[in-house]
Amino acid sequence: MVALTVPGIAEAVTALAAPSLAQVITNLRNVVVGLLVGLATLFFTIGGVRYILAGGDPSEVEAAKKTLRYGAIGYGVAVLAPVLVQLLKQIVGS
Repeated sequence: MVALTVPGIAEAVTALAAPSLAQVITNLRNVVVGLLVGLATLFFTIGGVRYILAGGDPSEVEAAKKTLRYGAIGYGVAVLAPVLVQLLKQIVGS
C-alpha cells in the first residue's frame, strides 16, 4: 500500500506492465537472445581454452571442438530467434 503512495515507486510498479502481447513476446525474445549469446560466448571461451590446453591429446582436442560446435549452435539459434518469434506471433495472431 505504501508503495503506491510514493510517486517514484508507483511509476516503477506501473511501468512493469507490458502494453500488449506483442510487446511481451518481443521482451521475452530479447531476454532469450541475450542469454543465448552469453552462453554461446561462454562455450566459445571454454572451448578455446580447452583447445589451447589440450597439448596435442586427441581426446581433449575433440572435446574442445565439440564445445566450440555447441557455441556455434548457440549463436545460430540466437540469430534465428527473431524468425521464431515472428512465427509465434503469426500463430497467436497478434
